[in-house]
Amino acid sequence: MRISKQEFSRRRKALMDQMEPNSIAILPAAPERVRSRDTEYPYRQDSDFYYLSGFGEPEAVLVLLPEREHGEYVLFCRERDKDKEVWDGYRAGPEGACQQYGADDAFPIDDIDDILPGLIEGRERLYYAMGKDGDFDRRVMGWVNTIRAQVRTGAMPPGEFLDLDHFLHDMRLYKSAAELRVMREVGEASAAAHRRAMQACRPGLYEYQLEAELHYGFATAGARHQAYNTIVGGGPNGCILHYVDNSAKLRDGDLVLIDAGGELEHYAADITRTFPVNGTFSAEQKALYEVCLRAQLAAIEVIKPGNHWNLPHEVSVRTITEGLVELGLLEGEVDALIEAETYKTFYMHRIGHWIGMDVHDVGDYKVGGEWRVLEPGMCMTVEPGIYISPHEQSVRKKWRGIGIRIEDDVVVTKDGCEVLSAGVPKTVAEIEALMAQAATG
Repeated sequence: MRISKQEFSRRRKALMDQMEPNSIAILPAAPERVRSRDTEYPYRQDSDFYYLSGFGEPEAVLVLLPEREHGEYVLFCRERDKDKEVWDGYRAGPEGACQQYGADDAFPIDDIDDILPGLIEGRERLYYAMGKDGDFDRRVMGWVNTIRAQVRTGAMPPGEFLDLDHFLHDMRLYKSAAELRVMREVGEASAAAHRRAMQACRPGLYEYQLEAELHYGFATAGARHQAYNTIVGGGPNGCILHYVDNSAKLRDGDLVLIDAGGELEHYAADITRTFPVNGTFSAEQKALYEVCLRAQLAAIEVIKPGNHWNLPHEVSVRTITEGLVELGLLEGEVDALIEAETYKTFYMHRIGHWIGMDVHDVGDYKVGGEWRVLEPGMCMTVEPGIYISPHEQSVRKKWRGIGIRIEDDVVVTKDGCEVLSAGVPKTVAEIEALMAQAATG
């Protein structure tokens, strides 16, 4: 594991330090999901659960009890089972939960109904993320109601429920040195996969064949799972923001937009590149691409401590609006076009999102009604785009069907920012040189 037991312990301690006195926190593991009949989707642990434990098995519940004499970190998990392990793989069991994952105390998950109400009883406050898992919500309320039914005998149920997400998600927003090492690693692996796809691309291939090149690149670097559904959109398909069909043939003269990232040890990369299927940008493609690239570089330039979250987006909107006016795709004064949001015909999304254990990571974008101020350790994507629908009648035909997005992952540093996905070419000259090298090599 790339994150140490000591770091997981520090995270739990930091969370417990924020909890009110005489409280308890409860987090369930992610459930397994059926894919079809008796097969499941590949299991992925809930990000909050993994952030605090590093424990990757299903059917588990994490409990934090600050100042508990017999141990503050309790884990309920599956018992060792020789027969089931033959079929489904190794289980840590309660003993392994303590030895390998740092639990102070651990119990079989089948005993939770007998044990957990006793841990909740007497605690004044219960921290829990209500609403994420309806089945588990009902179990929590069942345990609390069991205690309430015993009030006449002196039992004391929690009198206050508090949202665990509020504290935990703010912690996750600030990445540690160890987390950033993993994010650099998955960023480099994903960048290499994007380069591989660029070099493999040629007219006549299908979108899914480039998808296969990407997934091969992720997996051989240890990132066996994608952070999200891979987008490979050739020609007009690049104008569909969440296109995942990936079934069309790539045509000579079109661009192809690839939005793809691997996941390594629960940390995501999110990279988008747009390049010509035949290796050479047309005049119109190059003109729009360079506007988009200018917007991305200008946005990255203002990512630094003290600037607010929305400033990179504002910069990208102005740069793209100015560029579209220069090219004649928009007409009017730039300020008026921005105020009227006319640019949204061609740039309809925001410039990015937090990134970390979830590709669209947790963390508030506003605090007290104001845009959040950027601080070191925050990680975000920067992904301006320009999309000219093939059906857009307000522009000349030569522009239609061109979709462009350029995306990188960026961490705020003490005096600016660092691009974690810088290993993929993104200037016109760099892209054309890499693709020409592959074609002649």
